[in-house]
Amino acid sequence: MTAISDHYRRVAAQFTARVQEAPADAWENPAPCEGWVARDVVRHLVEWLTDCFFDRWGIADPDRPSVDDDPAGAWAAVDAAMQAALDDPEVATRIEDTPMGPMTFEQTVDMICTSDVFLHTWDLARAAGLDEALDPDEVHRMLEGIEPYDEVLRSSGQYGPRVPVPDDADEQTRLIAFIGREP
Repeated sequence: MTAISDHYRRVAAQFTARVQEAPADAWENPAPCEGWVARDVVRHLVEWLTDCFFDRWGIADPDRPSVDDDPAGAWAAVDAAMQAALDDPEVATRIEDTPMGPMTFEQTVDMICTSDVFLHTWDLARAAGLDEALDPDEVHRMLEGIEPYDEVLRSSGQYGPRVPVPDDADEQTRLIAFIGREP
């Protein structure tokens, strides 16, 4: 296991906890992402991870239930396959061409996947009425990492306009506002 594998494991565990805690009647609640419901947060990660990561690195798409039928089961299957790939040195260190240039599987996951899982943890918690608190160390690390790239990230279309917050807002509030969510 590498530091990257462990990092993904910790972040994904927080998302998994929210998925497992989501009440059955909360899956159709509106999510902070425009036009999404709670189930769509899980659907996004399940589909994005399998389409963008598994296909590119030749990882078998795991048998899984439909997100419509069993969001927790769908996420569990994809998360287990992602973690197994990160824990397999042959897969983790395999280099492929990516939009960011040649990178290993684990580098690519750490650069873009783990942060997406982390941020969508808040989205799912908000939609399902769960505890929205994120790991403060991860919040700090991510906020420091993305703030200098405000213009580049915003022009990529990945984040909406920054939501204004008071100057004394805590780091989680600033991070959520940075990505265009109403804290």
